[in-house]
Amino acid sequence: MFNILENKTVAFLGAGSMAESMIAGTIKANKIPAECIYVTNKFNGDRLTELQERYQVKTVLQKDLPFEEIDYFIMAMKPHGAEEALAFLKDKIKREQVVISVLAGISTDYMEAGLNEYQPVIRVMPNTSSMIQESATALAVGNFTEDVHLQDVKEILSCMGKVFVINEEQMDIFTGLAGSGPAYFYYLMEQMEKVGIEKGLDADAARKIVAQTIYGAAKMVLDKEEAPMILRERVTSPNGTTASGVQALQENNGGRAISQAVQQAAARSKEIRRELEGTLVPH
Repeated sequence: MFNILENKTVAFLGAGSMAESMIAGTIKANKIPAECIYVTNKFNGDRLTELQERYQVKTVLQKDLPFEEIDYFIMAMKPHGAEEALAFLKDKIKREQVVISVLAGISTDYMEAGLNEYQPVIRVMPNTSSMIQESATALAVGNFTEDVHLQDVKEILSCMGKVFVINEEQMDIFTGLAGSGPAYFYYLMEQMEKVGIEKGLDADAARKIVAQTIYGAAKMVLDKEEAPMILRERVTSPNGTTASGVQALQENNGGRAISQAVQQAAARSKEIRRELEGTLVPH
């Protein structure tokens, strides 16, 4: 099968947990060789050594990055580092190179204003399930992104899971659903596991039972392509155990709690963007 990423080179600016999750998924997918992936940060050589030993990628400090070799630059530092990173890139990259941001609150308009005229930029929102190639990842293009850039970046992100091309205005709600979503399920699993242990199950068994149950439910939705409501109703027999459990969720505002979690995360995403727009001044 033809690999459109053959001979493409990617550089991660930032070496934190999200960068590592994306690197791990990309390496596992075997579409970009480790020697074609650069990882860089400003000061932390120990962290770079750790990633080099773990994934066999190339690691350099930012000042030593071979700019002419890079096709795609992935901004994976903290959002407040965006201004400095864009200024760092501006005088060193060419129009045919693409800047990708995984930074919450950093719009494509902001990136374009901080780079050279007509520079292609793409904003993406993966989650930490990238590490096991099961991320739900959003992608929004800038004003100067060409089809070839979009296809390449979709292919890169598909190494980490499923990719959804959306309008940038939808990034906040996507963040509430998927960017922050894994934490909601971890919290739910934490509570279910705790009850299982309290009622006598071995801790390891309780964890695996809960994880497999959630995995199976998610796989049913994906494989059957039916609405969760229909699947729920199908397994909820009148006066049965499931009906009793669902009733308890409803009586304790379980649905409202889930809705509020998504909406508050989305609202915070929008708030972060406004905060950053007020403090960052693109060059």
